[in-house]
Amino acid sequence: MYNIIKQEGFDFTFDVSKCVSCEGNCCIGESGYIWCTPKEINDISEFLGLERQNFIDTYTRKVNYRISLKELKIKESFHCVFFDSDKKGCQIYPVRPSQCRTFPFWDHFKQNKEEVVKECPGIII
Repeated sequence: MYNIIKQEGFDFTFDVSKCVSCEGNCCIGESGYIWCTPKEINDISEFLGLERQNFIDTYTRKVNYRISLKELKIKESFHCVFFDSDKKGCQIYPVRPSQCRTFPFWDHFKQNKEEVVKECPGIII
């Protein structure tokens, strides 16, 4: 399926079909944060069949007053704890955090288009 997404305020579009051939570039790379809201924490823990606190203790880290999913360091790269390296996909895709669902349309990329072009093969200028 060929699906091009355009978001107001961005001067690029996104071809969703490129995700199939991508190596998960948006889920791996430099260390960072994958922020989760309380509702997202509830949704993910329910999806995984875990008690909320068990999920928090196992898969998240507190950063100041916010919660981020943990990362795993694999070779010279960081991976989201829910990125399946073998299948090249997200293990919690139906309930992934908003930050993941809105990629590549992050405000940061409005001024840093070259960065997202290097990272994501689905970007069309």
